[in-house]
Amino acid sequence: MAGQGRPIEVTMATADITGFVQKVVDAMDLDLEASAEEMPDGVRINLNGEDGNVLTRKQGEGLAALQHIVAAIYRHEAAEGRRLVVDCMGYRKGKDDELKQMALFLAGKAKDSGLAQEIGPLNPYERRIVHLAVAEVEKVTTESIGDAFEKTVIISVK
Repeated sequence: MAGQGRPIEVTMATADITGFVQKVVDAMDLDLEASAEEMPDGVRINLNGEDGNVLTRKQGEGLAALQHIVAAIYRHEAAEGRRLVVDCMGYRKGKDDELKQMALFLAGKAKDSGLAQEIGPLNPYERRIVHLAVAEVEKVTTESIGDAFEKTVIISVK
């Protein structure tokens, strides 16, 4: 199906990560199954099952915490430029798509009006999505501002 990832050849590192995520959700006594999917720039660990809402409630705070833990543990194993994303029931993918569409909308608005547009505050993962989406738009640029973990992205005409 177009737009969906494809199963990847399971490497030891991918199997380890998937296994680790499965052990974490099992320890939490959640009915979720972990699987790996290739993305153009990394690996997505998908969690599916009856207890997906536990990780996605409160705007995905549980999922974000799990993502942070997994990324911190496996960061050293990732090849340069490769990302590791943990998703649950397609929640993160849906939110990523919404954020990308909003970034493109604001880029068009900035381009049409000549006025800078703001989006945020965003965490580093979300800022990356905005920067990459807007990079596809001619004559528009982005800049992150702020001193905190979550920053605002300014979208403006070059």
